[in-house]
Amino acid sequence: MVSVVSSPPFRLRRPLRGPVRAVAETAWVLLAGLGVWVAVGYLGVLPRPYLQLLALAVGAGLFPLRRRFPATVLLVLAALTGLASCVGPVTAATAYTVARRTVRARTRARLLAGAAALLVVCATVAAPWLGPGPLPYGLALGLVLTPTAVLVPGLVGTSYGQQRRLVRALRERGDAAERARRLADSEARIHERSRIAAEMHDLLGHRLSLISLHAGGLELALEHADPELREEAVLVRRTTRDALGELRQALGVLGPLGRDTGPEALTDATGTRADIEALVARSRDGGIAVRLDWTGPDLDGRPAGVRRAVHRVVRESLTNVHRYAGAAHVAVTVTHGEETARVTVRNGAPPASAVPAAGLGTGRGLTGLRERVELLGGTFAAAPLPSGGFLVEAALPAEPGETPTLRREEAPGTGDGASAGPDPAERGTAQALTLALGLVALSVLTALGTLFVHATAPHRDAGPRPLPRVGMTYGDVIGSGVTDNAAVRAAATGREPPRPPGTAGCVYPFNGATESRPGSLTVARYCFDAAERLIAIDRFTVPSVRDATPWETP
Repeated sequence: MVSVVSSPPFRLRRPLRGPVRAVAETAWVLLAGLGVWVAVGYLGVLPRPYLQLLALAVGAGLFPLRRRFPATVLLVLAALTGLASCVGPVTAATAYTVARRTVRARTRARLLAGAAALLVVCATVAAPWLGPGPLPYGLALGLVLTPTAVLVPGLVGTSYGQQRRLVRALRERGDAAERARRLADSEARIHERSRIAAEMHDLLGHRLSLISLHAGGLELALEHADPELREEAVLVRRTTRDALGELRQALGVLGPLGRDTGPEALTDATGTRADIEALVARSRDGGIAVRLDWTGPDLDGRPAGVRRAVHRVVRESLTNVHRYAGAAHVAVTVTHGEETARVTVRNGAPPASAVPAAGLGTGRGLTGLRERVELLGGTFAAAPLPSGGFLVEAALPAEPGETPTLRREEAPGTGDGASAGPDPAERGTAQALTLALGLVALSVLTALGTLFVHATAPHRDAGPRPLPRVGMTYGDVIGSGVTDNAAVRAAATGREPPRPPGTAGCVYPFNGATESRPGSLTVARYCFDAAERLIAIDRFTVPSVRDATPWETP
């Protein structure tokens, strides 16, 4: 039957191609680099931010050339990443593309190793000017950026490229196998049609021979009785002979069909109950346990095409049992009703120790059966059973129509045998989303690694605060952590040595008061003049009062 496949109500847009795709990819990696630049600069650990922004602009300009000059662009971007960590997302996308498109493993490994080494060297050398400062911290920054900008994207690109090439090769092999299967099925259908044509030759040849024979007898009978009618009989005999010759010539182009001659030749009794019982009996003689269940009247009154189809279904099914499951039990069921004739052949699972017979055949017999049944307007099904056996079932119309049902040949890639597979647009969208999320994750790791290295590197204002010294202002002394303490001032009142001349005020910090020995307290005194300049730092000892410990009772 001719099947009509309706077109989908809408079509998905194709993925971006050409310049539009290049602009979109460049804008995406530039946005990721800007995200790293803003994140690092927001925390104030980005030296020379405008110079790093210039490096990001240069990297974004080189990014569209990564497919034409993969090695050069990757190495230059790796060097720029060592100078400015915000170029890391651009380098990561480039490393992914280069690794995915490079087929030779050695070339790919050399490119990734060279880019990683160049990034580390540039980050180490540029550390005092554009990095965290000391060379060891520049080396640490390079080692942190190398996995996120080169190694991890390169490994992901390598895996995806190999997977893509493998899937392409498997798809090509699958397409070739599918084409071979369709050609074999087409050959089986053509052979079955040739077999049907040969059967038609046997049937029509027998009928035409009878017509020619009777026309010859009529010609002899009318030779003297009615010469005019004799000429008509001669015309009928000659026309029948010519028709039989033309039929043989037309069927001769179908090739040799000697396989259905001899003891297997089809007759008027083919497909009747006696014929099916004979097939079952021969299978029993061959060692197969076969049971026949016949429901309804005999098929001797049905058209020859239906009877021969029943014969072919039973014979081919039993032949397959001989080949594949010779030790299994078989049930042959024929149900003949007023409108349909149904044939079912079911075999059980063969024992585990059973070995299939040698020369298993081409496996196209079921295809021929399907062709024969569907040409008569019936339905055919053949499938393995969950129990391990096999089921063949055919339902034939008891009186097929005058015009056979022709089935359109399935084109390659259509029909039940073709797998739909994922839509290319959907597959491209999923891939783009995955790569975008991966780029975002690498950008976050790049920013965190840069912040970590810059946070651990020493800065100019790092280290302990300077100690107070004579000549410092009151504000500098207070800023160094020296503050007046009322308790220490009270302990020193009346017991301190005379203040230096010109003293306008003194500060008694708590951190300068220490107990040197029991009953004495060492006090530090910072004296300032009227201009709030530190003029003296004195240390002296005053008596201290010792309270009872908490566990002592008075």
